[in-house]
Amino acid sequence: MKPNQLEERLIKFSVDVILLCKTIDKSFASEHLTKQLIRSSTSVALNYGEARSGESTKDFLHKMKISLKELRESYVNMKIQKGAGLILNTQDLERLLDKNNQLISIFVTSIKTASSK
Repeated sequence: MKPNQLEERLIKFSVDVILLCKTIDKSFASEHLTKQLIRSSTSVALNYGEARSGESTKDFLHKMKISLKELRESYVNMKIQKGAGLILNTQDLERLLDKNNQLISIFVTSIKTASSK
């Protein structure tokens, strides 16, 4: 996958998470987890943008690893909300969980490849 394509995919993921979060109820737990989910999911695209203009391989890897952590955090957050029944749109939630998993795989592979150079 080309860097521009991945960046667009990450932006789309962030937008989809934001749109899903608009439909969540206003309970304390929902608001707490939703705010964190928006922060972690949007952080991935932002950090990837920084990684693309990294000054060195070490800098690139650092930003990629941060993005991977944020993807994992987003995934766990959505699983918690799913388990607690906080996100009622289960179809969109399942789709986002699958997208998130795919992105995790892409980042793991990219990090391994860059680390072996």
